[in-house]
Amino acid sequence: MANLRSGVTTFDQSAIAHLRSQLRGALLLPADPEYADARSLWNGMIDRHPAVIARCRDVADVAACVNFGRTHQLPVSIKCGGHNISGLAMCEGGIAIDLSLLRGVRVDAAARRAYVQGGCLLGDIDRATQQHGLAAVLGFVSLTGAVGLTLGGGFGYLTRRFGWSSDQLCSIELVTADGRVTRASEKENADLFWGVRGGGGNFGVATELEYQLHPVGPEMIGGAIAWPMTDAPAVLELHRRIIENAPPELTCVAALRPAPSAPWLAPRIHGKPIVALFVCWTGALEDGEEIVRPLKDFGKPVGDVVQRRSYISQQSLLDATQPKGRRYYWKSEFLPGLSTELQQSLLEHAQHFASPHGALIAFPVDGAVQRFPADYTAAGNRDARLMLGVAASWESAADDAANIQWARAAWQDMRRFSTGGTYVNFLTEEEGGDRIAAAYGDNYARLARVKRHWDPDNLFRVNKNILPE
Repeated sequence: MANLRSGVTTFDQSAIAHLRSQLRGALLLPADPEYADARSLWNGMIDRHPAVIARCRDVADVAACVNFGRTHQLPVSIKCGGHNISGLAMCEGGIAIDLSLLRGVRVDAAARRAYVQGGCLLGDIDRATQQHGLAAVLGFVSLTGAVGLTLGGGFGYLTRRFGWSSDQLCSIELVTADGRVTRASEKENADLFWGVRGGGGNFGVATELEYQLHPVGPEMIGGAIAWPMTDAPAVLELHRRIIENAPPELTCVAALRPAPSAPWLAPRIHGKPIVALFVCWTGALEDGEEIVRPLKDFGKPVGDVVQRRSYISQQSLLDATQPKGRRYYWKSEFLPGLSTELQQSLLEHAQHFASPHGALIAFPVDGAVQRFPADYTAAGNRDARLMLGVAASWESAADDAANIQWARAAWQDMRRFSTGGTYVNFLTEEEGGDRIAAAYGDNYARLARVKRHWDPDNLFRVNKNILPE
């Protein structure tokens, strides 16, 4: 039996003993030495204390935990990579289902499919698929959990060629709110399959994803190139022309930020504001060298590592900018394009970074995303051509107010350029209600109906929650 004492959920020994007897994996309580590390997340601003953390070793473990949460009417959170900005992997006073030990990847190269367990990080998938010269459509930081990224829509260097990450799902295995292991695809539980492709963790615990793979790598052309901030107006205009005319094999991400002390940047620019382009070409190598030449010849860069490289190295290029434990606060909007007015606004807010780690980022998401109907999956936002990220990042809690204020001010100014949509995976802890509705647009009502069918009591509510209709 569960009871509440001082805001913390506790259980009698028989309930804990019964759950532990059902698990192959470890069950951690607050007094256990491993508990503190297990509850720690990428975003250092998140500090939650589950009553129990279950480190699952198989699907049966997951089902036992779901049943436990439902029986005791507990919050249930799901940890894959723990990389979500809102810290959705950990709940307060409930049960955290930790999938981080489930990191197997099986590749069927002939069918171009990857079967990925629920705790896999993006790098796990890339390492396995690149053995066959294949790739899934994943994100930009290799330490991100694949399930969280994909079920929230997901985008990365390959999105312009192939669509959202969720568009690449062929099937999914979940443990649903009633504790059943359920398969969903276009032919089986199609309503659930539609909903999970964008609806996040609202419908169950994903224990296996089946991805469509594409011939990419193992060698490609990519990297980063940077200029002093004084060149930013011309570089942003160059970026706009490139992304409006580039073939889908090219992705070019623009970022304004203070220069990190990275070895690829000239020491004289460290700590000073820069504009950088992160380039990825996955077509024919000889074509790519011509495509990126105008970038490499433009102005006087203060750093240039755009070159032939492995696709795996490209996928981890930004890892060092997102270390675990730093404090993060983001705002995001989908955009119809990079107008002159928006460029001017970006330049204005780049004069006032509150931290040496802050950034303003424009991610291209045009191309293949628009080939699908607006309601093809729950992810929607198929009218977007760019994703604007206002990324505050800093070290000390004493600097919380200044960094959050900077991010909010920049976002409030630039959201007038929005399509009206936003990226659900980038919603911060306090963003719910209208912001969740904005992330799904016209797809929200259908999501609520799917939620009612599969989770009518809203067991899975430690997420960007969709209320059952």
